[in-house]
Amino acid sequence: MPLVNLKPVLREAKAKGYAVAAFNPVDYASMKAMVKAAEELNAPVIIQSSAKTIKYYGHKAMIGWMREIADDSPVPVVLHLDHGKDLEMIKKCVEMGWTSVMIDWSDKPFETNLETTRKVVDMATKAGIGVEAEIGEIHGVEDDMVVEAVHYTDPAQAEKFCRELDLAAFAAAIGTAHGYYKGEPDVKFDLMGEINRRTNTPMALHGGTGLNDEIIQKCIKLGCAKINISTNLKHVFIDSFIDYHKKNSKYEPLNVLGAQFEALKQLFKEKIAQFGGTNRGSELTSKVA
Repeated sequence: MPLVNLKPVLREAKAKGYAVAAFNPVDYASMKAMVKAAEELNAPVIIQSSAKTIKYYGHKAMIGWMREIADDSPVPVVLHLDHGKDLEMIKKCVEMGWTSVMIDWSDKPFETNLETTRKVVDMATKAGIGVEAEIGEIHGVEDDMVVEAVHYTDPAQAEKFCRELDLAAFAAAIGTAHGYYKGEPDVKFDLMGEINRRTNTPMALHGGTGLNDEIIQKCIKLGCAKINISTNLKHVFIDSFIDYHKKNSKYEPLNVLGAQFEALKQLFKEKIAQFGGTNRGSELTSKVA
């Protein structure tokens, strides 16, 4: 089916008490593995391109790949821009066919973030696609952006932000981090619960790599409907390639790529199942088509 809008996908997930897995692709094959994993589990999936990946391949190539892969798929697939900082890039994603974009001006003053996000929401709404936005700054490194310390989300600001904007997803700084965790994650569940009660907007959980299942399930119960996995994918992408070649000395590129594809698909299936997406695809299809 054609690429679908993020908004109804996450509203359904939040209402039914599960989260949709969101993976950051690095090439055509990883995109294909994501959708194949979703198909095998009859699950929705979010393919979220980073700004760095778009700059590397170009908008035209990435939207072309995704349409080729998704158009023949029976499951709902969202193409999402992750951590959009550049308004021109966001605008081009909207024009080229992305079905969701994230505007991340969380490092700006609250009113600036609000007004800029409002402009993106207006633009995206006219195109029939969803928007994710963020308040507070999530610790760690993502797409070459470094945040040294967590700036926790203010629940009152979150309430005002989500009341004034019709968002598909709201990203809050509640103690998770981009990259692998150093020590035990300090997730502020009370803060997360208050934000969800006050915003009633599906939450996007950034920094999903390295969180144990107990934390994941608690976050889902508190209103998390989108969980991002990037660092874990990067490690499997590279390690599977190297490990296969160490065991097989023949220089057969397609064999190596095939092994990498299967390793990635297995990771994607594990995360989709863990987040509760299995067998949710067909029940969503009529609502997003």
